[in-house]
Amino acid sequence: MTNFYQTIQQRSDVFFLIAGPCVIESETHALKMAEAISAIAATLKLPYVFKASYDKANRSSINSFRGVGLEEGLRVLEKIKAEIGVPVLTDIHESHQVAAVAEVVDVLQIPAFLCRQTDLLIAAAESGRIVNVKKGQFLAPWEMRNVVNKIEAAGGKELMLTERGSSFGYNNLVVDMRSLPIMRGFGYPVVYDATHSLQLPGGLGEATAGMAEYIPNLACAAVACGIDGLFMEVHDDPAQALSDATTQFPLEKLEELLTKLTKLQAITKE
Repeated sequence: MTNFYQTIQQRSDVFFLIAGPCVIESETHALKMAEAISAIAATLKLPYVFKASYDKANRSSINSFRGVGLEEGLRVLEKIKAEIGVPVLTDIHESHQVAAVAEVVDVLQIPAFLCRQTDLLIAAAESGRIVNVKKGQFLAPWEMRNVVNKIEAAGGKELMLTERGSSFGYNNLVVDMRSLPIMRGFGYPVVYDATHSLQLPGGLGEATAGMAEYIPNLACAAVACGIDGLFMEVHDDPAQALSDATTQFPLEKLEELLTKLTKLQAITKE
C-alpha cells in the first residue's frame, strides 16, 4: 500500500478524508462503516483513511464505554486494512502503546488533551509512522510550533496538525478559523475536525453534549479556508453510538455533504 502521506502530497487538488466511528464498537460494525465510507470517498476521488479508537481513555464518566481494548482493536484495524484496502488511524494515549500500535496502523493520532506530552510525541515520531496531533483546546495555534519542534527533534517527518476547537468558558468550544492558516504555516498538512469541534464538553454531566447540526456549516468554512484534510466521526445510527453520540455525523448524509465540500473546494482553488 502506498504511504498515505505520499498520496496526500500528490493529491493537493482535493482534501483528504479521515472518517469512521468514534470507537470500535464491534468488528462487524467497524468493517461495515469502513466499507461504506471508503466507497463514498472513492466515488468522489478523495484520499481516505479509516478512523476508529480501540480505547477512549478520556471519557467523561467511569461508566462510559471505552472500547474493545488494544489487542482486539488492533486485530479489527488490521482486518480492515486487509479486507477494505484502506489505511487506518487510531489514538494512542501512553508511550508504551506505540510499538504495538505502530505495527498495524498507518497514522498514530495524539489526542488533544495529550498534545504536549513530550514522551508520547517522541515515541510516536520515533515509530516512523505518520503522526496526527490534535491541537489542545487550551492552546493558541501558534503554540503548536512547539509540538512540531518536539516531533522534528525526534526525527518525525510525516506530520499532520488538526484543529478541533478551543475552550470558550465552561462546556463550550469555538473554532478560530485563523488557526488553520497559522498552523499550515509550519509546513505540514492541516486538518479540520468537523465533529469534535462542535462538542459541548461535559455538557450532559456524565457525558459530552454537542451541536451536530452545525457540522456542515463549519466544514464549509474550513474548506473555504484551504484545509488539506477533513476529519469526521461518522456513524450509521449516531443516536445509538457508544461514544460521541451527539456529534457523530450520519452516514446517510455523508456523500451529500462531501459532494458539496468538493465543489466548494474547486471554487476556492480557481
